[in-house]
Amino acid sequence: MRIGSHTIEPRVILAPMAGVTDKPFRQLCKRLGAGLAMSEMTISDPRFWTTRKSLRRMDHEGEPAPVGVQIAGTEPDAMAEAARYNVAHGAQIVDINMGCPAKKVCNAWAGSALMRDEALVARILTAVVAAVDVPVTLKIRTGWAANARNAPTIARIAEDCGIAALAVHGRTRDQHYTGTAEYETIAAIKAMLTIPVIANGDIDSPQKAKQVLDATGCDAVMIGRAAQGRPWIFREVAHFLATGDTLPPPTLTDVRDILLGHLEHLHAFYGEPQGVRIARKHLGWYAKDRPENLAFRAVVNRAETADEQLRLTRDYFDALIANATLTLPTAA
Repeated sequence: MRIGSHTIEPRVILAPMAGVTDKPFRQLCKRLGAGLAMSEMTISDPRFWTTRKSLRRMDHEGEPAPVGVQIAGTEPDAMAEAARYNVAHGAQIVDINMGCPAKKVCNAWAGSALMRDEALVARILTAVVAAVDVPVTLKIRTGWAANARNAPTIARIAEDCGIAALAVHGRTRDQHYTGTAEYETIAAIKAMLTIPVIANGDIDSPQKAKQVLDATGCDAVMIGRAAQGRPWIFREVAHFLATGDTLPPPTLTDVRDILLGHLEHLHAFYGEPQGVRIARKHLGWYAKDRPENLAFRAVVNRAETADEQLRLTRDYFDALIANATLTLPTAA
């Protein structure tokens, strides 16, 4: 799949998620097989561009190409200026957020709330595409509500305005993340358009990724929540799509090493104590599907320093690895 001049390979993309897809997580997911990793959304209001949070969100130093940056807002001129600003600071793909269901975003008429005003959608897309010389993409939902599924109309507007690729989350805004993703709407949108279409929603395994690609005819899949605590899902999906074979799950040693590297990057990026605090949610996600979840979190959440967090994590996994080795069946 191509977005402008960029080849996206493999065809599996990390979805933009506020509070999750920071630079350490994006770089980790790219290293583990994501063809593209979109940033957290950057607000279009320039008054906030110099805050510590925004400066970190706009830090792309050393990030593998292509660098995808998502912007959010409601005013066409402000969105155009935000696009120009982010391109000047390293963005190689600009993504427009019209899919976020969060109340505080929608109450400001940003995110998926914009889908209620198709004329405004066209003005924003036209302004942003004209403002920059990099490809502009768009992320939407299937509509604002069950009785307002206008994603096909928005999709046609997007293509007419020069959007380079479209990502569709298969839920309406009022569903948030409940129910199941509706791939029929995504398939209908893909059949209408000539630009690449990316399917998003409930893709949590290599097999599901292939099923969704086959069902929708889409050019790529986008994975969000399923990557939290499982960044290796990208290489699993990429391998399955390329070969039809399933990779074995990561060993405890693999998980330990990936997690320790992630923690070190978080500590270096945010410093203490913020890096330690932010790392706790990632530690919880890494452990959420493991039988020792509660015990692991009880141990590592005691850490107050980066060194202590790393030591407790390493010691805990080393003990699990040693126990697993001791309990392996021996040859007769």
